[in-house]
Amino acid sequence: MTDWPILSTVTFLPLVGALIILLIRDDSEAATRNIRIVTLWTTIITFLLSLPIWYYFDNGQAGFQFVEKAAWLDSGISYHMGVDGISMLFVILTTFLMPLCILASWEAIQNRVKEYMIAFLVLETLMIGVFCAIDIVLFYVFFEAVLLPMFIIIGVWGGKRRVYASFKFFLYTLLGSVLMLLAIMAMYWQAGTTDIPTLLAYKFPASMQTWLWLAFFASFAVKMPMWPVHTWLPDAHVEAPTAASAILAGILLKLGGYGFIRFSIPMFPIASADFAPLIYTLSVVAIIYTSLVALMQDDIKKLIAYSSVAHMGYVTMGIFAANEQGIQGAIFQMLSHGLVSSALFLCVGIVYDRTHTREIKAYGGLVNNMPKYAVVFMIFTMANVGLPGTSGFVGEFLTLLGVFRVNTWVALFAASGVIFSAAYALWLYRRVIFGVLDKDSLKSLLDMTPREKAVIYPLVILTIFYGVYPMPVFDATASSVHAVINQYNNALSSAATLALK
Repeated sequence: MTDWPILSTVTFLPLVGALIILLIRDDSEAATRNIRIVTLWTTIITFLLSLPIWYYFDNGQAGFQFVEKAAWLDSGISYHMGVDGISMLFVILTTFLMPLCILASWEAIQNRVKEYMIAFLVLETLMIGVFCAIDIVLFYVFFEAVLLPMFIIIGVWGGKRRVYASFKFFLYTLLGSVLMLLAIMAMYWQAGTTDIPTLLAYKFPASMQTWLWLAFFASFAVKMPMWPVHTWLPDAHVEAPTAASAILAGILLKLGGYGFIRFSIPMFPIASADFAPLIYTLSVVAIIYTSLVALMQDDIKKLIAYSSVAHMGYVTMGIFAANEQGIQGAIFQMLSHGLVSSALFLCVGIVYDRTHTREIKAYGGLVNNMPKYAVVFMIFTMANVGLPGTSGFVGEFLTLLGVFRVNTWVALFAASGVIFSAAYALWLYRRVIFGVLDKDSLKSLLDMTPREKAVIYPLVILTIFYGVYPMPVFDATASSVHAVINQYNNALSSAATLALK
């Protein structure tokens, strides 16, 4: 396994599928069906090939594994790929969600199917590349290029305000990343390398760390998104097609959190400690404010979008608590949210495909003719609330525990978000699922089809499995998290010693 370039294979295999689709010139119905089949099988094979990464991964090793390196650009900038216990799990999550999203698009997308499938395959390559890149320039290329296919997907296949939403999404995320590019250039001039393992060991001056941290924060905060730069997310979710919403919530929102763990905490530890109170404040505001905003929504997707902002507040809190419970909880929360939020958007897509409306008031009484749908929607609603026995509980509990060790008041205010999330999630569930089935447009609805069950049931299984038995995730991430925390604490100890002298 160490000799086979498995990371490059998994990363670029979707592009092979995109190339095959490009060769299909016919516009007939049979050709369209073949395009869907090629895309589905490409994503399935990519997922199956990614599983050996976890199987052969050495949990006891904190460094990067399956490393591939080749000359790329001048000045020492290389094509350098590798995964540690943190990034490896996000690669698996990405490859797992993609076939489900392609299945969810099977009937929902009827126009320009060829271009849609190509955009999704290109998006998969770029997302996997973000988590595998261990050269900071290569990381930046993947990190920014992700915007392009998602911009196209929202702008072409989205709703009525799709152009507005796609440009808002693109401009918000691009402007934040310009500062990160300047910071990368400064890091290269200072350290003489763009190699991430080397940069992790390099000690940047304290004064320089402040500006570097702020530049990276500008990019990662928008990607999360953190309050108050979150306003692009509800518009993007509402206008995006169902599968794009699932990927946006499941993977793209995690790029910012991954960046904080990969760069901000270990590379700029002094600045991270200095700005931790700011992060706590923004996180608590996000948890409480966006939960209250979610209570006021009349669009199902917009409500779930605001709930995502609130849940990402727990992630940022846990990361900057900079202890084992906080960071482990943040990672688990991101992985759990990737499953649960994607599932919620896919559940919305199931009823939207039948009724072509997302207005909450248009529903009611669906339990009467869609009982299986009601059960799975209930499971994901409970996971979104953080019910014990679901994956949503584990991440929230650990992040709160980690923050409690650092600041009791922050943990207390953040815990109120659990109550608010129960309020808006159960209110939504009651309005959509329970009640009398008195709307004529709903009486003829049928329960989930075999294709929809194939999309939803795997997410149900994993949500419950990791809620009951989360140890596979913790075992994989433990060594890498310990390394990040030790490096952070050692840097702060060294800075304190120098200050005393």
